[in-house]
Amino acid sequence: NSGGPLLDSAGRLVGINTMIYSPSGASAGIGFAVPVDVVARAVPQLIEHGRVIRPALGLRLADPRLAARLGLRGGTLVLGVEPGSPAAAAGIRETQQDRRGRLILGDIVVSVDGDDVAEPNDVYRVLDRHEVGDTVQVGIVRGDQRLEVPIALAGVAAQ
Repeated sequence: NSGGPLLDSAGRLVGINTMIYSPSGASAGIGFAVPVDVVARAVPQLIEHGRVIRPALGLRLADPRLAARLGLRGGTLVLGVEPGSPAAAAGIRETQQDRRGRLILGDIVVSVDGDDVAEPNDVYRVLDRHEVGDTVQVGIVRGDQRLEVPIALAGVAAQ
């Protein structure tokens, strides 16, 4: 029933079925669905643009395992900043290497709109509550300073 509606016991639409995991090959197993709130946001964009546009800061954030190996506790390290992005315009600093190959750590994102950030997915969850053009408050740690930086969200095509 891929593409079919997923209804609750009251007949309300709660999602769209996408696939089933069935080790036996029968139509029994674990079903997966896209939640209706995601569908409600995506369909108008698909109709208008032919793709889903998501809000973005223009950051490439470190995997939690890398951050742990670097001894970072709390927040997520900025590995890269997309040139021309909202994050670049706001002055967010990316991780770099000096001439000797030593890491110069970039900013560490510790909150977005007051929600604490421990890993990149925390950032993406907050961004999913916003629209392109909204401004979010990004809390960063730079050295021993804590800063709050307002950043207007750009739109990028979802992969």
